[in-house]
Amino acid sequence: MNDIVHGLGAAAAFGGVGVVLLLLGVGLVDLLTPGKLGRQIWVERNRNAAVLLSSALLGIGGIVFTAILYTYEEFGKGLVSTALFGLLGLVLMAVAFWAVDLLTPGRLGAILVDPEPHPAVWVSASCNLAVAAIVSAAIA
Repeated sequence: MNDIVHGLGAAAAFGGVGVVLLLLGVGLVDLLTPGKLGRQIWVERNRNAAVLLSSALLGIGGIVFTAILYTYEEFGKGLVSTALFGLLGLVLMAVAFWAVDLLTPGRLGAILVDPEPHPAVWVSASCNLAVAAIVSAAIA
């Protein structure tokens, strides 16, 4: 029974770190795109913004999953490494977003919140998932 309680505590702690990282991901995408992201998605029903945010959340979830799967034996060290790998993923996603923005015409943030579907959103979403895969591979 003690193992179950310990496992639940560890799951809650890692889950808490994961939720914080997901919220930071929402904040980061909101920061990188003009206007309010929540309004873009839930009020204006902007598919471009939803795809971009979804890719960031899936990417961070993948990084957190991999960090937990390959975590250190020591609980505290595993928790900290999970948080740090997640933060690294967020930073690298932002850097990749800026790099794509510099290499493409127009302002990527403005294109991604345009109400009309735009192919650039798939490029940005793919970039998020590629960065997450790279970070996840580095963990394993």
